[in-house]
Amino acid sequence: MKKFFIIISLLCFHNYICVAQTQSNDNSNKAEDVTVAYMTKELNLTPDESKKFWPVYNNYFKEIREAKSHFGNDEVAFEERKVQIRKKYQGQFRSVLNSDKRVNKVFVSEKNLRDLFRKEWQDRQRRKKFPGAKAQRGVIRQRRVN
Repeated sequence: MKKFFIIISLLCFHNYICVAQTQSNDNSNKAEDVTVAYMTKELNLTPDESKKFWPVYNNYFKEIREAKSHFGNDEVAFEERKVQIRKKYQGQFRSVLNSDKRVNKVFVSEKNLRDLFRKEWQDRQRRKKFPGAKAQRGVIRQRRVN
């Protein structure tokens, strides 16, 4: 039953992400909304925890983004800096979430969400490249035209 609930939730998030885009500002807000909903659900945040968690997470994410822009194509240096940032914020997350398990879940959920966003972006690129194509089981297939 738990797997069923997770699959249904992911499908809802997928549909939310697939909503037609209007403006680039709206898109970033939608991505933020999906991030908030996904992480809140994955971490089972209470309203009180949520008030404390999101400022810490936003600062963490800002530092990760700055590190990525600073190191550019030097992937090894970026990964080292990312580990330093995670260690720095690990204690702050622990004080909000009260559990090492939930702190680890922050990083795992973040990676899973990033993978979902990447997959959605790839699907959109394929649909843009092949407008008559229909996605089936992760593979784009051309529709037959009679």
